[in-house]
Amino acid sequence: MKDAAWHILPALSFILYLAGALACAISALWILRRGDAARSDRSAAIPAVMLTGLWCAFAAAFEPLSPPVLMLEAGRNLAWIYLLLKLFGNDGRDESMGAVKPVVFSLAFVSLLQPVLTVVAWRFAITPQLVELTFQIAMLLQMLVAIGALMLLHNLYAGAAASSRQLLRWSALSLAGVWAYDLNLFAIAYMSGEAPALLLATRGGAAMVLALSLAIGSSTASAGLQFKPSRAVTFQTLSLLVIGLYLMVMLIIAQSLPMIGGDFGRMAQVGFLIAASVIAVLWLPSNRARSWLRVTATKHLFQHRYDYRNEWLRFTRTISESGSETGAEVSFHERAVKAMADITDSPAGLLLAPNEEAVLELVARWRWPSIEVPAVAATYELAGLLEQESFILDLDVLREGGEFRGEREHVPGWLLDEPRAWAVVPLLHFDRLVGAVVLARPQAARRLDWEDFDLLRVVGQQLASYLAEQSGQQALMEASRFDEFNRRIAFVMHDIKNLASQLSLLARNAEKHAENPEFRADMLVTLRNSADKLNALLARLGRYGTGNTGAPEAVDIGALAEQMVERFRSVHPIVLNRADSCLAMADMEGLDQALVHLVQNAIDASPQDAPVFLEATVDGLNARIDVIDTGEGMSPEFIRRGLFKPFVSSKDGGFGIGAFEAREIIRAMGGRLSVESREEIGTRFTVWLPLHASTGLTRDECNVQSEVA
Repeated sequence: MKDAAWHILPALSFILYLAGALACAISALWILRRGDAARSDRSAAIPAVMLTGLWCAFAAAFEPLSPPVLMLEAGRNLAWIYLLLKLFGNDGRDESMGAVKPVVFSLAFVSLLQPVLTVVAWRFAITPQLVELTFQIAMLLQMLVAIGALMLLHNLYAGAAASSRQLLRWSALSLAGVWAYDLNLFAIAYMSGEAPALLLATRGGAAMVLALSLAIGSSTASAGLQFKPSRAVTFQTLSLLVIGLYLMVMLIIAQSLPMIGGDFGRMAQVGFLIAASVIAVLWLPSNRARSWLRVTATKHLFQHRYDYRNEWLRFTRTISESGSETGAEVSFHERAVKAMADITDSPAGLLLAPNEEAVLELVARWRWPSIEVPAVAATYELAGLLEQESFILDLDVLREGGEFRGEREHVPGWLLDEPRAWAVVPLLHFDRLVGAVVLARPQAARRLDWEDFDLLRVVGQQLASYLAEQSGQQALMEASRFDEFNRRIAFVMHDIKNLASQLSLLARNAEKHAENPEFRADMLVTLRNSADKLNALLARLGRYGTGNTGAPEAVDIGALAEQMVERFRSVHPIVLNRADSCLAMADMEGLDQALVHLVQNAIDASPQDAPVFLEATVDGLNARIDVIDTGEGMSPEFIRRGLFKPFVSSKDGGFGIGAFEAREIIRAMGGRLSVESREEIGTRFTVWLPLHASTGLTRDECNVQSEVA
């Protein structure tokens, strides 16, 4: 296997050096056409990249350590040193470099010694001792060039202004990578006495990276590019590195144990492998390990602790999606706590909210069943302080005796005594406290910093708006239920009011006509009808205000109109102008109720002695019932905006229910209700109902039946 690997190296070396040559040619062309013409290093970057490409081409054609390649390598190093000198000119430091210029000249002199040493080794190193000596000197000189160039690079980047570092980033990074690679290569060669074949073969890949990086940094637009891996990729990569390092250390120790010798060594090796595997299975997948890894990566690899885009998407998803945990549905308040706890990797949390007395009470808990929360979780002083100051309580600071706004005396003891309690985040909506979230301490313990405070404050405001909206929706639903209840009661009161009006009129007429036998007979009929009406009202109580009616049936509108006249005759003068015996599709009980509303409204709007007129006729394919009064009438504006609005009435003490309920009942039966009115003249209500389809009656047939009757 080892021999096969060494046979692959020449092919790998040829491919990488050839790729480096092509990359250098493309990069030189890119810098020539796309690079910023005003940059001082442009004139040095193009020759440096071209000489590097020529060196790669010769290394691919000949051996990497052959004399022509070594000669070109010296020229390449001089071009890189000149490029480094020009990079100092991007912010004007090339004119005041002081002690840096002697270092540059020294590096150039050492690089010029390389061709001389190559000629000496080629012509005069005829013994193994001389070959070894020249090799050691060459490697030492190469290391000196690499070390000096790295020192200059550090001085270049560390001393650059913040505005210049963006231009220097890619060029300095590429040169640092190549010289660090060379330093490693020549140091190993110097200590081992021979060049490492693998590093020598892959040197062309380093040149390819150098050329591409110089091309990227040649223009201002592309120089701003940064490699920004996502946090998920970073965490996964770091996790793999940790696992790989752990396995490597485990294998090294396991392979070293047999050196103890004997059966004890073999037993120690097996025991260590078993123990290490158990530790890996228990520790690596744990939440504490993942939290520690995430905190470590965030602290050292990223400028900001949080990936704000992903945090906001996760927060919105948690709030909007109703999920379940352990088979139980998660309430909105629990999701609110979870949405905030996920941001700081908190494993649990509580939601407190002010009650009517402004003291904080427990509303919901998420994954925190063990904590004991008293009935009064916090006093109104703490709620007022959180509302006025709008700051996040760091409980660790309070436990250490520190405070900022005098909050120490108002924080309840149960919070400070609970070691897992970490922070209290107020939820403010329009400067009003709607709640507070208590977060549990993350498994990877850390202190809250400014970034935590800023993000939690913004999330708390957004969460407060959701809670306020949800509270408003609940209040609206409760108000809607009360409105439905009040609406039904209003319908009942309206019907009772109609009955009371009829009985009152009957009582007044009885004082005048009590001795009249016909009146007494009518009075008995009216009383019986009123009693029946009350019983029907009780039976229909559950249906009031819903618009529901019974199944439609054939109803004789002429007979129904006559019944209305008989019902109200003892109460108010009713005149039946016309009563065609015609069948309409309607619910008898509902239509009777609607007509009672319309007739009663007409009586209320008419003078005491002014009659109300009824007509039952056929109009095309519809049955028509008209209720006409000669009262004060209504304005067009009132008809359009107030007539069919519930609880809006033009009468003193009126409920505004009759017309509205009559229209809803008639609509539910497939009919419609129209109105015509003129002020000081009167009003006409017209009920339109579909004719019974099976009768096949037309207007003429109805008239014929009327004549026969």
